[in-house]
Amino acid sequence: MSNSRAQRAMPALALAGMGLLVVVPVLYVLLQALFPDIALASLANPFAHWRVLAREGELGGLLANTLGLGLAVVAGSLLLGLPLGLVRGLCDLPGARYWDLAFLIPFMIPPYIAAMGWILLLQPAGYWQQALGWNGAGLLFSVPGVVVVMVLNLFPVVYFAVSRAAASAGGRLAMVARISGASPVQALLRITLPLMLPSLAASALLVFAMTIEEYGTPAVLASNVGFFVLVTGIERRLSDWPIDLPGAALLSCLLMLLALAAYALQRALLRGRGYATTDGKPQQLVRAGLGLWRWPVLALFALAALAATLLPLLSIVLTAFTGTLSGGVAADNFTLRHFAAIFVQGSDAWSALSTSFSLAAGVALLTGALGSLVAYCVLRFRSRWVLALDAVSVLPNAMPGIVVAVGLILAWNQPWLPITPYNTWVMLLMAYACLLLPYPIRYANAALQQISENLESAARVHGAGPWTMLGRIVLPLLAPAVGAAMLLVFSIASRELVASLLLAPTGMQTVSVYVWRQFEQGSVGEGMAMSLVAIAVAALLVLAAQLLKQREPA
Repeated sequence: MSNSRAQRAMPALALAGMGLLVVVPVLYVLLQALFPDIALASLANPFAHWRVLAREGELGGLLANTLGLGLAVVAGSLLLGLPLGLVRGLCDLPGARYWDLAFLIPFMIPPYIAAMGWILLLQPAGYWQQALGWNGAGLLFSVPGVVVVMVLNLFPVVYFAVSRAAASAGGRLAMVARISGASPVQALLRITLPLMLPSLAASALLVFAMTIEEYGTPAVLASNVGFFVLVTGIERRLSDWPIDLPGAALLSCLLMLLALAAYALQRALLRGRGYATTDGKPQQLVRAGLGLWRWPVLALFALAALAATLLPLLSIVLTAFTGTLSGGVAADNFTLRHFAAIFVQGSDAWSALSTSFSLAAGVALLTGALGSLVAYCVLRFRSRWVLALDAVSVLPNAMPGIVVAVGLILAWNQPWLPITPYNTWVMLLMAYACLLLPYPIRYANAALQQISENLESAARVHGAGPWTMLGRIVLPLLAPAVGAAMLLVFSIASRELVASLLLAPTGMQTVSVYVWRQFEQGSVGEGMAMSLVAIAVAALLVLAAQLLKQREPA
């Protein structure tokens, strides 16, 4: 194949894949929100459902609850993650690597599983009451309880961003400011914090986006007190009869707009500012001693690790290894039967495990191949199609899982389609791929920027065609980065909840759906045993991804 034909074929193939996985769901969400009768091939009564929701009076409440929850979790995450991150980045913290590991574990625990762990800990007759004689159900099953649980799950996003930024940017320049007569507070407010604004803005945006798209935690902790957000509102419209597709599409549009607005706000905050701190050879990292603050700081870190990591994980482990909750933590209540039930071939648990891992492997392969192709086209080719591809590749960042699920339902449930993947495992594969494409695209993009185009030019000079050059030169150099991204994709896809709940065909269960159903039915032991298996797999895959990422070409 000639170079000119390859330059047309590769972007066309990448754009076709992105169009099928990303553009089609978004397009149908927008069409359904604008034209409530689009499923009947009618464009009549545009915007009619907007007026219906406005008359019902629920729209404003859902929007206000979602915004309020997102902002409260961002504020709480900054309040906890910012000081811890500053200390980690600027000071000589004893056991720093171990604290990093302790705060990394919440990333490996899916939020809905962490919420269930807190329920088992603080509910009446839960582990807390068995140990201390009182329970925290009143606080947990409330809006503040949702905020606290989500903050404990998400503050590490801020912690890691701030600690890395402070270590690389703030320490040396703040020390210069101190030598020049500035007080510690002045150095912090006028040097360190302004330099960390990009990291703070990015981490706050990520926390906000993860909060407004989270379904499990608000559903299990606050729905019983009448607190509903956009995600739970969408799910109710798709699961309660009569099904309200226009309403679900409209709420999905609002959810996407919130995510896009947060992204635009981040860009506006950083526009026209410079944050470069290194313009020569690397400088030795300077960290201050803690002095008299050593033990108070260690106590603060220990308290954060206890609340965010140890307590929910301990609750999950205890439930997985005990026969009954009422039996308490006792030697005669210890059992392995919950794990035995999972690994019995042919059981529902084994079927859920094998289904999730099979889907996750397929998604990893699909997103790895498509993400590498998209990144290569965006960086190596120049055309209008490539500009469109670049724009579409950003879109999944603003698409919560429930929006993707709604879009796929609308797109592939049309009566005029001669063949459709609706109500098959293919729908789950497409949903996972759409949600997780950003990982391989980002990893491949970063790796490609380190690969000189001279290598590809030399291969073409020696007679290699475009596909041969890709297979023999580019892909082997991309393999460590894309492999790491694929491991992360596998880890996340194997435990995704909301798309799985909405799109799983009748009779099919994934790990997340199995855990959710077990908790609803009261079989929490098997649910928590499955959760522990999922967490262990996620931890091993994240570790493998980090090791593989270190093998990237310098």
